[in-house]
Amino acid sequence: MKSATLPSFWEKYRAMSPAIRTGARKAYRLWAENPFHPSLHFKCIDSDEDIWSVRVTKSHRAVGVMLGDTITWFWIGDHDEYEAFYS
Repeated sequence: MKSATLPSFWEKYRAMSPAIRTGARKAYRLWAENPFHPSLHFKCIDSDEDIWSVRVTKSHRAVGVMLGDTITWFWIGDHDEYEAFYS
């Protein structure tokens, strides 16, 4: 599986604390090796739009859209904001 990002992802990423950014990099490395590693909780959250989420830390998620074998990450943020937007 391939990965791409949109500017909106990087804007949110740069606004996060260094600790969260470190967790995001660690989660990405694991995802690149095994997207379905149980600790990542990588799952489809909207099958109509093919939108997927992944756990970055216990309190943060990243969201992207799948097209073919590529996921394009467009959002990263805390779980409360994720729940409000995606539930």
